[in-house]
Amino acid sequence: MHGLRSLMATPIVSREDVLAARETIADRVHRTPTLTSASLERELGVPVYLKAELFQRTGSFKPRGVLNKLAALSAEEKVRGVIGISAGNHAQALAYGAALEGVDALVVMWQGVSEQKLEATKAYGGTVDLEASDPLTAFERLDELIGETGRTLVHGFDDRDVIAGHGTIALELEEDAADATVIVVPAGGGGLVSGIAAAAKGVVVAVEPEGSRALHEGLRAGRPVTVQPHSIADGLSAPFAGVNCIAVCQARGVESVLVSEDEIAAGFRFLYGRAKLACEPAGAVGVGALLAGKVPLNGAKAVAVVVSGGNVATETAAAILAGR
Repeated sequence: MHGLRSLMATPIVSREDVLAARETIADRVHRTPTLTSASLERELGVPVYLKAELFQRTGSFKPRGVLNKLAALSAEEKVRGVIGISAGNHAQALAYGAALEGVDALVVMWQGVSEQKLEATKAYGGTVDLEASDPLTAFERLDELIGETGRTLVHGFDDRDVIAGHGTIALELEEDAADATVIVVPAGGGGLVSGIAAAAKGVVVAVEPEGSRALHEGLRAGRPVTVQPHSIADGLSAPFAGVNCIAVCQARGVESVLVSEDEIAAGFRFLYGRAKLACEPAGAVGVGALLAGKVPLNGAKAVAVVVSGGNVATETAAAILAGR
């Protein structure tokens, strides 16, 4: 099984792994801008940086991990092709990265996923399987297809190479926001926050929706726990957090804070209206948590927030901005 029951931790991802990933993907991803926010600085009393990963290729941070993983595949694995499972951002990144590498990609999605993300995945060259009705049955479908096709799984969050690739964001923040002693990171399955935590020198705080708290429950239990994710921040809708992700977060003392749907919407409206960043709800949870006073600053010199993606349906954005 490649779902929850099969997850096994491998050696913990280290800063050295992230430094190696930076060399591997250096010329293949954008060095995204790190912006400042005077409004948030006034609100919080410390400088605030926004790491604009919504400007990354495919509209989210995901190609960092995917490209690092694809570079590690053997020639034989590349011939057999790759497979992944995703509601959207990992799907797009895997389709994009595989096309770049000349590798065939099959992506398991499920009924009801964002039409925009589905179409974008196909446009990048990925084949999409839509047999599953929900995220949990999608993992069962994934196992079936791996058995049938022999493709290599590129896991969206619980893979050491993927985690290390995502951690390259921390190295960029080290240079562009050197005084930031707290980094605030959206969390679903935990691949992004654990990668950043593996490399960062300061405090890393994970932010999750109250209705989609896979990492929060995983950290509390010390192992992956199945949840039924339900949030407007669909990019964070992992049905469990990864073993490797939990291990890194525990080792690095990452805390998870939870935000309500209203707080996510407030972060989203702030980023659109004040920072002019057309993010997706998942990318707004960190700012939502800061505005709600939920991030422990503990005398931080400055704070960096990762705005993780910008793949949002127009009607979703319009509804949130109109307060519906």
